[in-house]
Amino acid sequence: MSETESFNSPPDDESPFEMAVQYLPGVGPHRAALLSNLGVKTVHDLLWLVPRDVLDLSHLSQVNDLTDDRIHTLRGRIIDSDSKAISRGRTMTGAILRTDDGLVRGVWFNQPWMLRQLQEERFVLWSGKPKFRDNRWEITNPRLQWLDEDDEQAKGEVLTKYRLTEGISLEVLRRYIHAALELVKGQVADHLPQRFRDKYSLPGLEQALWQLHRPDTVESFQAARRRLVFDEQLDFQVGMALRRRIRRTREKSPEISVTPRIDARIRRLFPFDLTAGQEQAIADIVSDIAHEQPMHRLLQADVGAGKTVIAIYAMLATIAAGYQAVLMAPTELLIQQHWQTINEALLHSRVKRCLLTGNLTASVRRERLEQIASGEMQLIFGTQAVIQNDVRYHQLGLAVIDEQHKFGVIQRGQFRAAEKVPHVLVMTATPIPRSLCLTQYGDLDLSVISELPPGRQPVVTSLVLNAKVAKKAWQFVAEKIREGRQVYVVCPYIDSPEADAPAGAVQIHEVLQSGELRDFRVGLMHGQMDRGEQQEIMASFRERELDVLVATTVVEVGVDVPNASLMVIFDAQQFGLSQLHQLRGRIGRGAFRGYCFLFSKSDNEDSLERLRAVERSANGFEIAEADFELRGPGNVLGTEQHGNQPFRLTDFARDEQILSETSGAATRMVESGTIDEPDFAPLKLRVIDRFGEQLGLTRTG
Repeated sequence: MSETESFNSPPDDESPFEMAVQYLPGVGPHRAALLSNLGVKTVHDLLWLVPRDVLDLSHLSQVNDLTDDRIHTLRGRIIDSDSKAISRGRTMTGAILRTDDGLVRGVWFNQPWMLRQLQEERFVLWSGKPKFRDNRWEITNPRLQWLDEDDEQAKGEVLTKYRLTEGISLEVLRRYIHAALELVKGQVADHLPQRFRDKYSLPGLEQALWQLHRPDTVESFQAARRRLVFDEQLDFQVGMALRRRIRRTREKSPEISVTPRIDARIRRLFPFDLTAGQEQAIADIVSDIAHEQPMHRLLQADVGAGKTVIAIYAMLATIAAGYQAVLMAPTELLIQQHWQTINEALLHSRVKRCLLTGNLTASVRRERLEQIASGEMQLIFGTQAVIQNDVRYHQLGLAVIDEQHKFGVIQRGQFRAAEKVPHVLVMTATPIPRSLCLTQYGDLDLSVISELPPGRQPVVTSLVLNAKVAKKAWQFVAEKIREGRQVYVVCPYIDSPEADAPAGAVQIHEVLQSGELRDFRVGLMHGQMDRGEQQEIMASFRERELDVLVATTVVEVGVDVPNASLMVIFDAQQFGLSQLHQLRGRIGRGAFRGYCFLFSKSDNEDSLERLRAVERSANGFEIAEADFELRGPGNVLGTEQHGNQPFRLTDFARDEQILSETSGAATRMVESGTIDEPDFAPLKLRVIDRFGEQLGLTRTG
């Protein structure tokens, strides 16, 4: 049967939106399988496949029409390109565009990689402000939009551009989408009432779908896209607001009062003055836990800004009031580090504390569980073992969750107590971009610590791109080791993926032992080692039995060795910017200035510019925003595999204004009770169906 012949009909009672895409005219099973590569399985998926861009062919200029007072768009074919050095360290790349009535030159400064993109004989749209120089028109840094063969002769239209998959051309995809639009015509129910759409200047949903895929103008496309992104974010934000309302109206936590006497007793444990950021965070927490409404607060701190001090204060204040406190971290290495740090701070304290991790023997675990259930243990440290079904707390007053992005959202509510729910303090030393604070952490109040404690110096970071500089770097490292310092060497892999690119920890360990660091004691640690071996190696490094520790990212968070003041990161371009910032936060934690060397053999200018951003800035919040724009939310926070980002349409860097709008709208709707009014019922049911499981919402609740 050919692709154009008819196929079996879908079930009569099936919604047109839920109909399998294979039943659309001309699709069939084979092309339906190809469309699934784009995440398209149903008509709904196809209609909500947002174009990645649009081509505005409705206002094309000719060369004879050009002026230097406004932006012009020209269509043509590239007929020549070149790149040359114009001064020391500066380059100029140029190309000639032939249009229907003449030639225009485009130039790009210090972007030599553009030469690879400017292939001759390719059709393209150029947009920019032209200048008349040397008897011809020239545009500096024009915006490029590459044309498909189907678009080369199109005129007077605004054409949509989509992500494609092999076997599906742009023309074919547009045809399928048009068939889907015709199928659902007149059947698109709008879940937002007219009064709400008017307030936020939103087009109707059916109109938005048509203008998204067959726009009359660029402006109508943008309005349509805004409607769909607004829907996606509003659903989630209403879910978050409903979750907050449930906590406020149905859940109660212990009222914990921090008296001046208790405050003074806790502060005596800290042999230093707290920063302004730490003081404000403590004030926020003390205010929160004084009420029976559960605290759900995010403490966001830059690397080395002292968030552990805040956790100690909050936990001891809770214990002083007669309740238990628990600290949960994602890895045994990190929880062991917390245990050692806080154990040392509480050395002369009468607080009874214990570790609860997955590697305890059955008898020890049983004993710990009995001590926790009876209230004998006041302070509990653990991995996800602390939220297992068999863990019962006597009177849990506070749960502190470190590096929350390693956990799923719903895990915040899995601590079991006899009566009242605990207050929750979520901590992260990975600065979170503003737009993610509105989404993934939108149900939490926010405290931020950005300044470093007194005496803590920013780490000196240097980019190492060639053998000559690398030799000097290793000489410097060796000199510092002889002075008594220690070094982390971080690798992106356990074993090298390529024989000629030894960036694996195992290979680097061998190379350094016989090469640059042969005079020193070099250890190796990675994630395939068992927990006991990792802890033993880390203890040897901490006790200065090793000078150098070659490791993977198992040292990214929680590792605190004050004498380790140097770090070498191999193949640094393989890491995200925030991850690099986290890694270098492991050094310079003592009395000595830290030095970090970013080794890279990459010739990709984009990758090198990312590394230069880390070299230039020690501010984790600036780096997090840059990393977020480059790599997106899942990669930045390492949550793609957890499914914590249910957003298919949102561009977080581009749509921050929409995120802010929907956050405010959702909060007002839920707090005022508007969400419970009859004309908002479709929205409320949609929210519960989409996010109920993730956020703990039900139709009956």
